[in-house]
Amino acid sequence: MTDSEDHRGSYALLIVSEVSHARIAIIADHPSLTAAPAGRCTAELTVGLAVALVVVPDPRARRGIRHRLAVVVTAAVCAVVAGYRSYTAIAEWVADLPADTAVLLSIDAHRRPSEAMIRRLLQALDADLLAAAIGTWLATRIPAPKPGSRRTMAVDGKTLRGSRTCDSPARQVLAAADQFTGVLLASTDVDTKTSEITRFAALLVDHLGDLDGVVVTADALHCQRDHVECCCIERCLARQA
Repeated sequence: MTDSEDHRGSYALLIVSEVSHARIAIIADHPSLTAAPAGRCTAELTVGLAVALVVVPDPRARRGIRHRLAVVVTAAVCAVVAGYRSYTAIAEWVADLPADTAVLLSIDAHRRPSEAMIRRLLQALDADLLAAAIGTWLATRIPAPKPGSRRTMAVDGKTLRGSRTCDSPARQVLAAADQFTGVLLASTDVDTKTSEITRFAALLVDHLGDLDGVVVTADALHCQRDHVECCCIERCLARQA
C-alpha cells in the first residue's frame, strides 16, 4: 500500500466517522444504534443514505462486483456509529451481524464484505464526493433553527490523525460543520500546493451552495475580502433562484 493510498483511506474513514458525531434526531433518537455488534441500523439510515450515495462513482471495474458501493459504505457508516472505527473493526462488525440485520443492509448473509474489500474500496473512493454526498444527506436531517435564530456554520481546518508518515506530513482538510449539531456538512482536501485560504471559496461554492440566511464563522486567517464577497455572492444567487 502506498502512502497516498493510505492517506485516501484515512480521509474516507474521517468522512465516514463524521456520521457517528451527527447528534441529530434521525440518528440519536434510535436506541438500536448501540455499541453491540448485533446493533441494527434503522430503515431511515440504511435506505436514505444508500440513495444519497448513488451520486458517488464506483471506482471498481464492473466485472466481478459482489457488493454495491452504497451497501459497503452504508455498512461502514453503521459500524462506525456503533463504535467500530478501523478497517479491521468495521469488517468484524459486518461479520458478526445477525442474518436479518445483514439483509436490512442488503448484504448476503452468506457472502459478506471482507476487510480487504472494504479497505480497498474506501481507499479508492473520491473522498470529496463522498463527503458531499453524506453531508447533503445529513443536512436534510438537521433540525430547523429556533424562531428568531439563524443556522450557523463553522469553517475550520482539520489534520487527519494517523495520516503522517516518515516521508510526508499529516494530511490537511478544510471542513464546514453545523454548529448546533456538530454535523460535518462538507470538506475539501488542502494539499501541499494549496492552503486553507485558496480552498475556502471552493468549499462554500462547490460543496455547500445555498448560504442564504446562514451565519458562517471562521478564524482570523479567513478575514479576506474575497471570502466576504464569495459569501455575499452566494447569498444573492440563492435569493434569485
